[in-house]
Amino acid sequence: MYAISLGDDGAELRPLEPWHAEEFLAHLDRGREFITRHIPFGVGATDVDSARAVLRTWADKRATDNGGLHGLWLDGKLVGGVLFRVFDAVNGTCEVGCWLEPAGSGRGLVTRAMRVLIDWAVDGRGIHRVEWRASSANEPSIKVARRLGMSRDGVLRGNSVHRGVRQDTEVWSVLAPEWRAARARTTHNDH
Repeated sequence: MYAISLGDDGAELRPLEPWHAEEFLAHLDRGREFITRHIPFGVGATDVDSARAVLRTWADKRATDNGGLHGLWLDGKLVGGVLFRVFDAVNGTCEVGCWLEPAGSGRGLVTRAMRVLIDWAVDGRGIHRVEWRASSANEPSIKVARRLGMSRDGVLRGNSVHRGVRQDTEVWSVLAPEWRAARARTTHNDH
């Protein structure tokens, strides 16, 4: 198995597989209230078997090339993850997303991990448009989209219900030429 270092703080990006079910469930249980404030991620994982089933669904998406799930580990402890919620290589589009427990928040983990995923999608798979969707109430998620250099495409007003409350969803995106240009500017400025 591989792990990609995300910096000097012990953060790593790794595949999150069905065999991680116990660790995944423990992680969700630690942060369930925090994780599900804005998204329903992991709500169906209530025991080891259902956690394994959630992870198997994502493994199947990766196997059929239409999604994928990656965990974020901090000092060897699973604290969140990033994902390709939708991956459509034929049309050159994907939608990315994330989730974190409190122990992983405020450290830039999602931004660092998402850069790895977007680089791979754009450079390795020829993805042209990377999309990010977030509840208008989810300021931390919107801040990540901004840090990634995404543009706000618009708001889907009242398009979903979460926890019994109708919410707006903001749609953000970055196109491959924009991503490459921003990366080139960052690399140039680092030297």
